[in-house]
Amino acid sequence: QLQLVESGGGFVQPGGSLRLSCAASGFTLDKYAIGWFRQAPGKEREGLSCISSSDGSTYYADSVKGRFTVSIDNAKNTFYLQMNSLKPEDTGVYYCAADAASYCSRYRRQYDYWGQGTQVTVSA
Repeated sequence: QLQLVESGGGFVQPGGSLRLSCAASGFTLDKYAIGWFRQAPGKEREGLSCISSSDGSTYYADSVKGRFTVSIDNAKNTFYLQMNSLKPEDTGVYYCAADAASYCSRYRRQYDYWGQGTQVTVSA
């Protein structure tokens, strides 16, 4: 059974940091495009960052560029989203996703496998 399990969400003050993890089971990530999405209250789920399996190229949404870093540890079959300089507008449910494609996408329709979501709240 293919599964993604997320961890690492929580409550943090503005300016703080969190690292989200997404552990894959039932498949190996090295042939999959992976991505991170966020759904803020009352808003659509948006693509934040992704890594392509073909060449390791990355994508970052303008809203997180320079603050968030996506990475993958193939030995652990886990990928991460390091989030620094967090802002209140980063609050939302964060989802990891994977797809058996060479190139990643910021569009949720590409992805076949999803984590359960983890809440991130940034507030003073």
